[in-house]
Parts: sequence; C-alpha cells; structure tokens
Amino acid sequence: MKTIPTLTALALALAVAAPALGQESGAADPGLSLGEQAEPGAAPNQMGADGDSGSYVDATFVDWERICMRNPEGEDPCQMYQLLSDQTDNSVAEITIFPLPEGQEAAAGATFLAPLETLLPAQLTMRIDGGDAKRYPFTFCSAIGCIARVGFTADEIQQFRAGSEATWTLVPAAAPDQEVVATMSLMGFTAAFDSLAP
Repeated sequence: MKTIPTLTALALALAVAAPALGQESGAADPGLSLGEQAEPGAAPNQMGADGDSGSYVDATFVDWERICMRNPEGEDPCQMYQLLSDQTDNSVAEITIFPLPEGQEAAAGATFLAPLETLLPAQLTMRIDGGDAKRYPFTFCSAIGCIARVGFTADEIQQFRAGSEATWTLVPAAAPDQEVVATMSLMGFTAAFDSLAP
C-alpha cells in the first residue's frame, strides 16, 4: 500500500468530517455546495498538515483509487480519489468523493483541491459528458491549495455512473481571460462508489 500526498490527506480529513454535519435537518451538508446552473457568459456570484497523514491507498478501480485514513479507534474511513489533469496532461487538481447518509439533498460529497493561483471569484464549473454546467464556490485556501466542498444529488451520481468523463473548469489568477479544463474520468466510478457503501 502506498502513502498518499498531504494534499489528499487534507481532503480525506475534510470528507470524513462531512457526514456528521447537517444530519438532523435532513438537508444537504451546510458545508457542501450543490452548485447552481451556470449559464454561458453569465457572471458568477462573488464569494469571497504537516507530517505523516496516516492515509493510504487500499484499492484501485480503473481510474479511481479508494483512500483510507488509519483510525486507531475503529474502522478506517475511506473515500474515492482521482488526480485530475488538464488539456496538456499536467496534473492540476485532486478530488475525493464520499457517500452521504440517505435523506439528505446531497447523496454524496466531494472535496476539490485546486492550485493556489486559481481565480476564486470565477468559481469552479463542472460538466458531465458535455451537458449543462454547474458552478460551485471555493470554500477556503490554505498553504497547499484552494478547496471547494461540493455536494452531488442522486441524479448527478447516476450521471457519473452512466457517463465517461466530467470536466472541471478553473480560471488562472494570472490569466483571467483563459480557462484550465481538468478532466475527471468516470471509468471505474460505479465500482469505487459502491465500494464505499455502508
């Protein structure tokens, strides 16, 4: 089993904490954004770890890995992970996805990690197989990157299961007239997601 980067360990730690939030109301986790429809040309809303992580990869499902965090007090919690590349095959972002308890608006949550040089007001835009775009705000930045905490509906999870890829569009702060498109392969998504079912 290989050790995963500190960046991914932070995403895993955030993901592990997410299901405990907002369960009483039955609504989406208040820390997750379910996104909004992104109309072409529409202006976005303006929104303004050191050491061994104890995290490891314990299984691979085509283009997804299942990562787990060692928990000395019980079962190791796990999420699915993928390193995303841009149009020129450079690694530009990371994503972890985890199921949420039933009865919430979001069926799954995700932690998306982008480079520090990302233009935050432009937000993050996702399309599944070239379909309608959804836009998500960034939550915060740290020394290792900028983080968006995202929620996916049950319908979106079904689209991931049936699809071939999703694209995530970022805008570089140094070049606000350009876009970086990171591709998220959906090959192996179903097996990876189902492996996390309680």
